[in-house]
Amino acid sequence: MMYAEWSDRLLHWVATLEKDFFQPVGELHFQGFTTYEHMSYEQASCQDFTTFPSDTPWGDEWEYLWLRAIVPLPENKAKQPLVLKLQPGGESCIYVNGNAFGTYRAGWVGIEHHYMVDNYLDEDIACNGRFELMLEVYAGHFYPNGQINFCAPGPVLPGSYENERKGTPRAVLGKSEIGYWNEIAYQLWLDVKTLEQTMQQMEAHSLRARKIEKALQEFTLRVDFEQPLEARVHDYALARECLKEALACKNGCTTPVFYGVGNAHLDVVWLWTLAETERKILRTFAAQLRLLERYPEYRFLQSQPQLYDMCKKRYPKLYQGIREAIGKGSWIAEGAMWVEPDTNMTAGESLVRQLLYGITFFEQELGVNCEILWLPDTFGYSAVLPQLLKDCGIKYLVTQKIFWSYNDGERFPYHYFTWQGMDGSRIDTFLPTSYTYRTDPKELCETWKKRVQEDDLSCFLLPFGYGDGGGGPTRDDIELALRQADLEGCPKIKMTHPVELFEDLQDMGGTQHCYVGELYFDAHRGVYTTQADIKKGNRRAELALRRAEIWSSLARAEQGYSYPHSKLETLWKNVLLNQFHDILPGSSIERVYAQANALYQQTLGEAEAVCQDALEALQGKEEGYFNDLSWERTILMKKDGEDALLTLPSLGYQSLCCAVLLNDDQKACIEKTDYGYVLQNNHVLAAINSNGEMTSFILKESGRQLAGGSMNCFRLYKDVPRNFDAWDIDSMYELQGVPLQELATVEIGANSPAKCSLRVTRKISHSILVQEIILYANSKRIEFDTTIQWHELHRLLKVSFPIKVLAQEGINEMQYGYVKRPTHRSRRYEKDRFEVCNHRYSALCEESHGGAVLNDCKYGVSMVDNCISLTLLRAAASPEMATDQGLHQFTYAFTGWDGSFLQSDVVRQGYELNCPPVKSLVPSLGQSYFSIKGAENIIIDCIKLAEDQSGDLMIRLYESKRASTLCELVTPLHVVQCYQSNLLEKVRQPLAMLPAGIPLSFRPFEVKTLRLVTCAR
Repeated sequence: MMYAEWSDRLLHWVATLEKDFFQPVGELHFQGFTTYEHMSYEQASCQDFTTFPSDTPWGDEWEYLWLRAIVPLPENKAKQPLVLKLQPGGESCIYVNGNAFGTYRAGWVGIEHHYMVDNYLDEDIACNGRFELMLEVYAGHFYPNGQINFCAPGPVLPGSYENERKGTPRAVLGKSEIGYWNEIAYQLWLDVKTLEQTMQQMEAHSLRARKIEKALQEFTLRVDFEQPLEARVHDYALARECLKEALACKNGCTTPVFYGVGNAHLDVVWLWTLAETERKILRTFAAQLRLLERYPEYRFLQSQPQLYDMCKKRYPKLYQGIREAIGKGSWIAEGAMWVEPDTNMTAGESLVRQLLYGITFFEQELGVNCEILWLPDTFGYSAVLPQLLKDCGIKYLVTQKIFWSYNDGERFPYHYFTWQGMDGSRIDTFLPTSYTYRTDPKELCETWKKRVQEDDLSCFLLPFGYGDGGGGPTRDDIELALRQADLEGCPKIKMTHPVELFEDLQDMGGTQHCYVGELYFDAHRGVYTTQADIKKGNRRAELALRRAEIWSSLARAEQGYSYPHSKLETLWKNVLLNQFHDILPGSSIERVYAQANALYQQTLGEAEAVCQDALEALQGKEEGYFNDLSWERTILMKKDGEDALLTLPSLGYQSLCCAVLLNDDQKACIEKTDYGYVLQNNHVLAAINSNGEMTSFILKESGRQLAGGSMNCFRLYKDVPRNFDAWDIDSMYELQGVPLQELATVEIGANSPAKCSLRVTRKISHSILVQEIILYANSKRIEFDTTIQWHELHRLLKVSFPIKVLAQEGINEMQYGYVKRPTHRSRRYEKDRFEVCNHRYSALCEESHGGAVLNDCKYGVSMVDNCISLTLLRAAASPEMATDQGLHQFTYAFTGWDGSFLQSDVVRQGYELNCPPVKSLVPSLGQSYFSIKGAENIIIDCIKLAEDQSGDLMIRLYESKRASTLCELVTPLHVVQCYQSNLLEKVRQPLAMLPAGIPLSFRPFEVKTLRLVTCAR
C-alpha cells in the first residue's frame, strides 16, 4: 500500500496535470438569435444574428439559441492540437464550416475535460485560414425531480416542486475559447490513471502493485509543474518513458476478456421531446463519426431504425457518413427492432412489427443482417420473445436492466445463458450490468468482481459511453480501453462487434445454463399503470390497425381493393414509436404525452378511415355487421324495433335479417331487494349491494357461486415510491390503505330485456367515480363501464375480485398466450411478483371451475390468495407532477366458467370485450372468410397482405391455452397454394391443402404465419 505521503502527492500531481490540458489562445465572440423553431443549419444561417456577448442570460423553457463565430486559425508554431472550450449554457449541436461536428455534452456530465476533449479542430479543415463555428444550444425545461433519489420527490409538500425559474432566463452564455490541447499532458494523465487504478485493484503487497507504485512515484519526481510550458512538456515526455515498462506488462492465460463496444443509449424520448432527440442524434452521431475516424480500432453501436430514419430525413449528409462507416465495419448497426420497446404491454402483433420493420430497415437501408436483439433498458422481457426472435433469424439477446436490483429482490443468477420461452424456443442471451460503462481499470475490475455468474464465464460484454443524450464515449474511454488490451492486473479489452462475443463463447463450449419463462423485472412495477391515456391509446390503436388490415386484405382478395401498404406501414410505425420503453410505460415528461396522445388520435382516425374504405368495397345493400374475430359470436341488436340476437360468422359478416328475437330465458332482468339489486339472464345471476359491490356471482347452469367475497371492491392506497416515482410501486403500499368512508349511491339505469344496469356514483378521496354495472341478455359477463374524474397525488386505485377457488398460481394473458404467476408470498421469488402485467384477462381457477377479470385498457394487476386486483390509476409526481389528473373512461368485466381453463371461453371473452363488431351494409347472405375447424384455442390474430406487395395473404395464428392442437383452417377464398412462412414473410415450406381445409399442427403457445396465394373467384 502506497504510503500517505506518496498517495497524497500523487493526487496533487494528477489534479495539476488535468489543469494543464488546455492553453487558451483567444476568446470566441458570438453573434446569435433565439428561436423555438426546429431549423436546419441552412435555415439558421439565413437568420438575423446580433451581437451576443459573454455573460448574457438567455432562454425560456424549450427555447434554442443559435450562435455563430468566425474563428481565425491561430499561429501554431509548436503544432499543438486545437480544441474548443465552449460554455454555451446548455447541451449543443456543433457545426464547423457548415458540417455537423459534434456535441457540447449534457450538463450532468461531471468530468470537465469531457466537454472539450473530443472537440478538436484539425487545421486542414480550416477555410481561408479560419473556421466558421455554429452552435444550436438548448435552454432546457423544468420537470419535478427528487432531492434524494432521481425522479423520486418523496412526499410532496403543498406548493413544492414548482418551476421556480419560470419567466426568468434558464441559461447564461459563458466565456468560450479556442486553445491548444496539450496532448502529451493528456496522454500522460491517461497513463497515470490507468496504472493508479490498476494498482488500487490489486493485492496491496503483490509484486505487480509494488512495481506500479514505484513507477507512479517516479512520475511525481520527474514532473516539475512550476516551470514554463516547454519545460513541462519535456518532463511529461520523460515521465511517460518511465511508465512504459509498467504499462507493457502482459496478463496470463486465465485473464477475463471484456468485449467493448461504444454506445450512446439514446432514448427516443424521455426527459426531453422528440424534437430534442433529433438534435441529440446530430450531436451524438457526428461526434462518434469523428472518433471512429481518429481511432481505427474503435467500434460504435447504434440500435434503433427510428433514429436512423430521423437522421436520414433531417441530416442526410450525416446519414451518408454513417452508411459509409457501416460499410467499413466501424459503425455497428445492430438491434433488430424499430425502437427499443416495452415488451410487456405491447401486443404480439406489435412485437412482430417491431421486428419486421426493424430488420427490414437494417437490411434494405443499411445492408446489415441483424443477429442481436439489443434491448438494454427495457423494463422486463416477455416470455414470447425467444419464439419471435428465432422465427426472425435473430440469434442473440442483449439486455441488462434485470440487474437493477435495488429492491433487495432475488438476484438474477446468470450473465450468459440460454433463455427458453413459453413455447420452448431458445435463444442465447448475455446480460451485462450496465449500458453506460466506463473503461477505466476500476470499472472493469469491479464489474468482474461483482459478477453474479462465476462458473462457465470467462468473457464479458462492455457497452461503454455516456447515454441519455450524453453523447456516447469520449476519447478517454477509447484511450483507456487501448491501454488495457492486455495489461497485467486488468481484464483484457478488445473492441469488437458483440456478435464476436457470442461466437467466441460458443467456441468455448456455449451456454451451460438455461432460464425458463419470462425475465421479470423486480422494479418499475408502476409502469403498467402510469399515464393511463397512453395505455388506452396503445390498445385502441393496435386493434384499429388489426381491423383495418383484416378488412383491407379481404377486400383486396374479394373485390380487388387497392390495399394501402404505405399508409398502413406509416400508421404502424406511429404505434411502434409510442411503444418506446419511456413512452408506453409512462416514464417521460408531460409534453411527451401531449404529443404521443395526439399521435394516437391521428393514427386512430386514419386507421378507422382505412377500415371504412375497405368495408365499403365489401358492402352490399343490407344492414348488418362485420366480425373480425375468428369464431362465431352472437351480438344484441334491434330487429324491427324488437330486441334480437344475431350470430355473426367467423371473420365475416351477417345481415340483420338473420337475427332471432330474444326468448324469455335469454333476457336480462333486474330486481331490487332488501340488500341491493339482483341482475340475471340465462347464464348468470349477480347480486349488487348498496355500495355497488358484487356480493354474488352464480353460474346458472351449475349453480356454482364464484364470489369469494365482495367483488368490484375499490381500494385506495398511499403510493410514494422511494425511487423513480412514475416507474415504481413499493411493496409497502399494501400497508398504507386510505379509508373510503363515503358510501356510494346506487340506482337503476337501463332496464330492458336486452340490457339491465345499475348506475353507481361515489366519491373516492378527492375524485368522483361514476360506474354503470351492466348485464346484457345472453351474456356470460358482468361489465363495469367506469368514468372517473381523478384528482389525486401519490395515490393508487385498485378494484378487487375475490374468487371462490383454491389457486396457487394466477393466469395472466400476455402476447400469444399466458403466463402463470404465484398468488402466494412464500419466498422472495413470490414476494417480488406483487404487481405484474396482464393484457385482456387475468384468471384464477381450479380444474373444475374458475373466474376471470377482463379489461379494455388496463395492464397492471396483483393476485394474492384467491383475489384478483386490477390496478386502475396512479398519481405519480415525477417526471410529471400529479400525473393522470382529469377524466378517465374504461371498462372491466367479470366472467366465470365450469370446467378446466382449457374448456373455458375466457380468451374469447377478452377479445369480445375489446373488439366490437362493425355495423355496416353487407351482402344479403352471411359469409365467413376464415374459420378454425376443430379447435377453440387457436386464434387468428392477424390478416394482412404480404410486404412484398405480391398480393399474397399473410395469416398469423396462435395457440392460446398451452395445448398441442391439430385443426384445419377453412376458407371459401380460392387459395392456389399455402406456405408456412416466418415472421419476416419468407417462405419456409409448402403446406398440404385438403378439400375441407388446410391441416395445421400447433405446439403449446406456437405462433404460426401462413402465406396464402389466392386468385379472384
